[in-house]
Amino acid sequence: MNNPFLALNEKRGVLLASHRGYYGGNIPFNSRPAFQIALNHDADIVELDIERTEDGKLFVLHPGTEPHIIRLKDSIKRYPSDFVARFKLSNDDGGETAHPILRLEEALDFLKGKCIVNLDKFWMNPEAIAKLVRERNMQDQVLLKISLNEKQIKDTETYAPDMPLMPMVWTEDPCLEMMKNYNVRYVGSECLFVKDTDPIASPEYIEAMHKAGKTVWANGIMYNYRKELAGGHSDDNSLLVDPEMGWGWLADRGFDIIQTDWLFQCDTYLKQTGRRK
Repeated sequence: MNNPFLALNEKRGVLLASHRGYYGGNIPFNSRPAFQIALNHDADIVELDIERTEDGKLFVLHPGTEPHIIRLKDSIKRYPSDFVARFKLSNDDGGETAHPILRLEEALDFLKGKCIVNLDKFWMNPEAIAKLVRERNMQDQVLLKISLNEKQIKDTETYAPDMPLMPMVWTEDPCLEMMKNYNVRYVGSECLFVKDTDPIASPEYIEAMHKAGKTVWANGIMYNYRKELAGGHSDDNSLLVDPEMGWGWLADRGFDIIQTDWLFQCDTYLKQTGRRK
């Protein structure tokens, strides 16, 4: 099965994944307006998070963010969907907005035909997520993320063998050989590294992946300053120090996709420097 990112890279250069959409101020993350703004600013991929309710319905929400994003102290897993659906999302100050929490099917319907949809937390509810994707005939328009463990690989093999899969791997990446043993649509890896000298950030590794027709993804995003995801080549350093040491370095190293929280700035810089069309 083919890798849909190869043609996109040929057409656009470095691809950009907008982390939880493009949000800030009164626009909440993982919301319809955040997704629309990401599309307006030329995102190739929109990343979203998925959590389920007590009765098994899927909502676009990062597990653990309930206290901030919907002012609920517990996980939505403890509540029925009709209760969860009544919540409005919060803005940056924690105030309620007019924007409702989205069901996954609503997000998929909104994004269909407009971009690749990165379904983070797929491994938590693989059967139900794959069912919604398949009902919309979006198998070629999604990207599944899993950790590299046997259960998550086997679940993907069972429920979504035809959907593009990109495992998240730290420091070293055994996927190129390992995934040959499974009936999955392995298209590349999300590469997480602390230092430039980590094997997964080496030019040799990236060249080998490209020769095999695989895509390599790097993260400009930072969840906190204690945990680097791309060896210091972050959104923060791109904005506060020098974009050449951040987004520019990742592009020149050969990463095909950069996930960012600062889509407009990253897109503008990469286009101005000829790394993106």
